Order: sequence, then structure tokens, then C-alpha cells
Amino acid sequence: MPRRRLLVGASAAALAVAGCGVGEDGEGDHEGDGAPDRPATAPSGILGVNFNEDPTEVNSERLRGASASWVRGFVPTLQVDRGPAEKQRAVAALLEAHEHHYGTVLSLKFPYQQRPLPAPGSGAMDTELARVDKVARAVLGKVDILAIGNEPFLESRRADREGPALNRFYEHVAEHLIAYREKHFPQGCRTRLYMGALNHLDNPAERTPATRRWLEFVHDTRELEGVDIHPHVTSLDAAQQYLDYVLPHLRSDQKFLATEFSLVLTWRAHMRDRIPPRFARRYGVAPDTRVWQLLRKAADSPFPQDKWNAFLSMSPWFHGNRHYLRDQVRRFRDTGKLAVATYGVAQGAAMVRDIGPDKHPWMLNSLYATRTVRQGPDGSTGRTHPWFEDFTSLQRKTDRLPVRTGTTAT
Repeated sequence: MPRRRLLVGASAAALAVAGCGVGEDGEGDHEGDGAPDRPATAPSGILGVNFNEDPTEVNSERLRGASASWVRGFVPTLQVDRGPAEKQRAVAALLEAHEHHYGTVLSLKFPYQQRPLPAPGSGAMDTELARVDKVARAVLGKVDILAIGNEPFLESRRADREGPALNRFYEHVAEHLIAYREKHFPQGCRTRLYMGALNHLDNPAERTPATRRWLEFVHDTRELEGVDIHPHVTSLDAAQQYLDYVLPHLRSDQKFLATEFSLVLTWRAHMRDRIPPRFARRYGVAPDTRVWQLLRKAADSPFPQDKWNAFLSMSPWFHGNRHYLRDQVRRFRDTGKLAVATYGVAQGAAMVRDIGPDKHPWMLNSLYATRTVRQGPDGSTGRTHPWFEDFTSLQRKTDRLPVRTGTTAT
């Protein structure tokens, strides 16, 4: 299947009118008017797409097809040791999206699972801040939101999470970025700063003194506009526990991001189930085939679209949750505190590598089933239709291209 970089082959003029329009109820139609004179507003209630660190499967045609006007990715800071920050693939993709008037969110990822987090004032911290500066030079004033941290409580050692090291590190990075932005953009900056994502807040054991300090720092730091959450959960009620924990800590002028969210833990719980008997009979598949085995077959030899549709619609654990995306985004928006949520746009290579009964089946979350569904006769990309249809219906008149978020005080 073809691999195309983000937005290649699309003119700025075409993209400017290809955004997210609405039906009479404020949601649903795919045609935008691209009005360049709409007033600039801070992001609120946005639903965009997320590619994490791999934009390989994202291109202008797919963004237009989904009526998406916001794009999110992350960059591991170690990557900038290899070359200019603007050349790293996630950063390059987001900068290109910015040039075509998309809203953009970049998360800084600090991978310290196997080594101690640097202490403020240390040589290791100076090295890390030099990497941060490289990214800042490339993206400040261009991306709309910069999140300081990707998943800090997963990308660090337990000893650092249980002591003050994690908070001290990220607070120091945040203060450094705030000072950098103020120095270089004294009259205001397009790029808004958020602290990175909290995970597993549906588990009371993961609501710790460190997570509380994280939120207190967000609340007490004027220049921070909020915090990110990643509710990968089993239910809407589990995700609600994230909101119940986080929202009381936010100032009245702050919002939250949800740059990743899904029911992947529900899907994982069914990987050892037998496939639906009706599906097995219709497609001549051995009835004792397990779900994970069928997914591996689809990855090895992508299904026609109707076969993928049938598998999902006949699987009660999926079909019963087919409007999860719609319902979750509505809950986010109903708080009045959502800035931007982003949902997985396409299946990446890592999602279909080494599929087994214990692997998180991330490929079931994506709007585009780029690696489990073969291209249609007309060249169309495979889709996971429940997500795709609800995603497009959730786009609002105010979300269409071109995105204009104005500036924020520094």
C-alpha cells in the first residue's frame, strides 16, 4: 500500500476549503467555507486526529476525507540529537500541517524508563534543555499547542515517580520553556503551553502525591493553559474518573487536552475470545479461531472492507461500543473545559507487529484501517466505519479550515 507524507500533493488553496463543515444542527456535513476572516479564538471543544510519532499513513486526502482540521503528534527529544528538530518526522509533519492552516498539537516525549530523570542544575539536565531549545526554535509561534511531556508517569522509572524527581524535572522543563517563550515572543505567541498527559487515573492507586503535585503546578503556573489526559479505559465511566479528578484542580481560565483516548482495554479483554460463529460460517474461517488470530490474518493479508465490517458488527464486544467515540467526545465537551481531543487516525506499522493474545490491539481504534483492510477498487482507503462516521459527524462549523487561534500572553 502507498506511503505518502502528510499533505503532499495538496495545494494550500484546496486545503483551505476542505475543512469541517456542518449540518443544520451544528455537526455533520463535510464541506467547509474556509472563511479566512473568522475571528481568531482559543481552541475549545475541538476533535482532531492523532498520529503519535508516525505520520506515515497521514496525507491530505485522508484528512479531508475525515473532515479533520487539527493534527497531533509527539517527538522524543532524543531524536534531535540526530539532526535539526524541524527535520524529525513528527515535527516536520506538523509544521507542514501548520503551513496548510491546520491546527497542530505537539507533545514532547522524554523517555526515561531505563535511566534516572536528570536533576535541575545537573549536566544531564543541561543536555536535555538544549534538546528542548532545539524543538522550541523550530515550533514556537507555529504549532498551536505544545504539551510538556507525553506520558510522564509511564515514561519514567517507578523510583522517580514515587519520589520528587519526576515533578522536579518536568517543572524545571516547563519553567525553562515559559522563560524561553517570553524572551522570544514578548508580545504574545501563537503556541499555548500545557502539561503532558496523566494516565491510569481510573485506578485509585495511581492518584498519588506526584499526580496531585502535577495538577497543583498546573493550577499555580499562570502561563500554563491546562493539562493533558490519556484515558485508555474499559468504559465511559472509567474515563469519567479522569475528569472528576482533574477538573476541580483547573483554574477557571484553564482547559484540558485528551490527545489520546480509547477503549483499547476492552478490546484487549476479548483477544482470546472465539470469533463470532456467524462470521466464521460466512467467510469459511475455522470456528475456534481466536480474535487475536483473526487480527493477525487481517494484518498479514488485509480483508476486503465488507469482511472487516462484518467481523466488527458481529462481535458484540465491539458492536455494543460502536458509538463510544461519539459518546466520549460529547462527555468531554459537556464539561465546557475541553480544549482539544485527538483520536487515532490510521493504523501504524507498530500496531500490527507481533500480534498476539496479550498485545494491546490499538489497530481497532483507528479511523482508517490502513493495514487490515485492502484498498477498494476505486483506490479508497479502508475504514473502521463506526469511528469514521461518528468522527465526521462530530465536526462543528467553528472547526473547519483555516484554523485561527490567535496569540496567548507570554
